[in-house]
Amino acid sequence: MSSDKHVVIVGGGFAGLNAAKELCNRSGVRVTVIDRRNHHLFQPLLYQVAMAAISPADIAVPIRSIVSKNNNTDVILAPVLGIDRTKNQVICDFKSIDYDYLILACGASHSYFGRDDWEDNAPGLKSIEEGTEIRRRVFLSYELAERENDIALQKELLTFIVVGGGPTGVELAGALGEISRYTLQSDFRHINPTRTRIILIEAGPRILPAFDSKLSEYAARELERLGVTIWTNTMVTNVASDSVTAGGETIRARTILWAAGVMANSISKTIGTELDRQGRVVVEPDLSIQGSPNIFVVGDLASFSHTDDQKPLPGLAPVAIQQGKHAARNILADIMKKERKPFHYFDKGIMATVGRANAIVQIGQTGRFHSTGFFAWLTWLIVHIAYLISFRNRVMVLFQWGWSYFNFRRGARLIRSKIWKTRQLELTLDQKRAERQLVENSAQKLNMTQKTSKKTAKKEVKKMVKTNQTRKSKTAVG
Repeated sequence: MSSDKHVVIVGGGFAGLNAAKELCNRSGVRVTVIDRRNHHLFQPLLYQVAMAAISPADIAVPIRSIVSKNNNTDVILAPVLGIDRTKNQVICDFKSIDYDYLILACGASHSYFGRDDWEDNAPGLKSIEEGTEIRRRVFLSYELAERENDIALQKELLTFIVVGGGPTGVELAGALGEISRYTLQSDFRHINPTRTRIILIEAGPRILPAFDSKLSEYAARELERLGVTIWTNTMVTNVASDSVTAGGETIRARTILWAAGVMANSISKTIGTELDRQGRVVVEPDLSIQGSPNIFVVGDLASFSHTDDQKPLPGLAPVAIQQGKHAARNILADIMKKERKPFHYFDKGIMATVGRANAIVQIGQTGRFHSTGFFAWLTWLIVHIAYLISFRNRVMVLFQWGWSYFNFRRGARLIRSKIWKTRQLELTLDQKRAERQLVENSAQKLNMTQKTSKKTAKKEVKKMVKTNQTRKSKTAVG
């Protein structure tokens, strides 16, 4: 039996892969990376997949190819069901895997604040599948609006709502504004894409609360220039398939995107240690957990509050990268009988785009250096290109950005879905159209006042509408 220490890394994101790289070909160490997906995803650019600026393959790389030169590293494709701290085992769906050291880098998922039933109506943006689904919904809405004669339904199709005013929400809203005003402005004959209604809803007093207030104000002005309406201090109280209720008002919309909150991966509940309010694992200064010094938690799954202001570090890629490397170095220190070091985050700054060739950048730990506009966008571009894992990805993304910059076109505007998904939306629109027509006809027959007649007619046609919907659903299946 080998005397090498077995390090198991759960998660192939920024934290997990940087830990694996740090342990690459080290003597006395055997590494296993476990992930339920076979690829590493560059999440900061996922919104550009959703908005058809780049293709999914440009920001995703197979994990095996990334660690192919790591002679001491294995990769297992499997979901992790839990952690057994007493036996030092990771429980997968097909077997349990023993470890000497464990690095948990499972990331986070969307938080709907107790309303998980909203997820189908308002997808978030954490995976390639969600990115392509958002892309499908956005561009399908324009296609259905193009052929729609009912003005009310057309307006509903051309209304887009983004919930959450953080970087992801701002970048999505800005990209939607860019698409409507530049990319699609001359592509349709029966609709005017520049009249698209885009609403960004934020529960707090301003968008981008992590940035300096002046940068938030700049971003708000630039979004408004792109046609985005911003609602601040507004709580969302309901999300339906065709509407959002916020601030006491219901807005009809067919495309609703969620960027309002995140919660830790559910694996945190299986560890049996202290969690914070977001379900993240509370870690020690060296990134290990209390009572199990051989278990490290890093990235979005970790709640690290050993900072000057005692506030947990944000779920950002630079935090995950630095923590992944640090956890690996502490493991190596153990193996070499050296002292562990506490983790100290080096804050390089934060940035976000607000439309084409426009961004905001806040540099340094104090955040005193600010930049906006084209220069900030160039900084954003260089940083994101540098963080992409492979050379091929850097070249392809740079080429596609250059192409889009000079001709305003987006080359990844494919609507990909099963036919029944598209037909399902068409049936919903047919149902609403039929219901409205039945109401109008019934009102005319009853010869009543408009207000009273519609209420009465709606009650009379409910059964007719349900029958009509059932008949059409059977037709779609056939």
